[in-house]
Amino acid sequence: MTNLRTRALPLTALLALTTAAFVTVLTEALPAGVLPGMSAGLGVGESAAGQAVTVYALGTALTAIPLAAATAAWRRKRLLLTGVAGFAVANTVTALSADYVLTMAARFVAGVAAGVVWALLAGYARRLAPAHLQGKAIAIVMAGIPLALSLGIPAGTFLGGLLGWRSAFGVMSAIAVVLLAWIAAAVPGRPGQAGGKTPVLRTLTVPGVGPVLAVTLVFVLAHTVLYTYVAAFLGHAGMGGAVDVVLLVFGIASMAGIGVVGARIDRALRTLMVLSTILVAVAAALLAVFAGSPVLVYVAVALWGLGWGGVPTLLQTAAGNAGGDAADNAQAMLVTLWNAAMAAGGVAGGVLLDAAGPASFPWTLLVLLLPVLAVVLGARRHGFPARS
Repeated sequence: MTNLRTRALPLTALLALTTAAFVTVLTEALPAGVLPGMSAGLGVGESAAGQAVTVYALGTALTAIPLAAATAAWRRKRLLLTGVAGFAVANTVTALSADYVLTMAARFVAGVAAGVVWALLAGYARRLAPAHLQGKAIAIVMAGIPLALSLGIPAGTFLGGLLGWRSAFGVMSAIAVVLLAWIAAAVPGRPGQAGGKTPVLRTLTVPGVGPVLAVTLVFVLAHTVLYTYVAAFLGHAGMGGAVDVVLLVFGIASMAGIGVVGARIDRALRTLMVLSTILVAVAAALLAVFAGSPVLVYVAVALWGLGWGGVPTLLQTAAGNAGGDAADNAQAMLVTLWNAAMAAGGVAGGVLLDAAGPASFPWTLLVLLLPVLAVVLGARRHGFPARS
């Protein structure tokens, strides 16, 4: 019976959306993997080149909500094709540009495209799947995130070292072009939001949306503080030469986490959200207390990845469920807060690094997860309901 129910999922279409998520995350993070070459190619310092990630995040954070409102009535396939075309153009310009300002403008456009794509992916996946498998459909699509982090970025970094950083962005453009054809051929169209636009501020009054957004903001902030500066923390722990292995363990564990969430989310979203928060908190406690033990650091990183891997899927699903008719607005707000939290986490982590040192990162993560757990447990009727 389970296999019959699973076969009802339109896997070819969902995997196209998974690839869109993969392209979105890899386009955002690729500059970090090719930073020295990009810096030299543009004739600027590495700190200036690193702003390619910041500008991308700003493009997403500043435009996701207004674009979601402006395109609410667009058919979903048309909007998705527009977003992916934006990646193709932006990555092509980045690959060819020798001008720093033009490159930053292209990165901002890529961030705008990301805001368009992220705001519709979860809702599109829900609309492609039967009601009893909507959570599983979102989990399949969100698998593009850990795939990009664990496989895409190392591959892009390797390609950049082998053929040059411009080639890495050129390959990203080629993937986007292939994806456009895939979407056009295999992804069914779906209408935009019924009844036109729903005011964004009204979405905040929908029961359950506020708790989900609050958890998103604080959880992502907490995670980013440690993840952004994980190399500094590992150096403090005497494992500076094992950053790549640690990130690989995190990526593999994240894939396992999203697998578990995908299998159970349609029946146990609340339980999974609570367990994910607890797993990451336990990982933070282990890293805070036992940073001197490489074995326990690997155990902690595995628990961290296992807990974190399914969080994007859980939060996207919870936002869609809570939002109801305003689900697309809720998703756009979630995307905006997610990127704002990432930017704030990078800044907060830098301040902590200078003021208290890398040992403060896991403690910060642990402290911030306490209100996250409290909100999840408190949102029993709406947001993270006891019954799906």
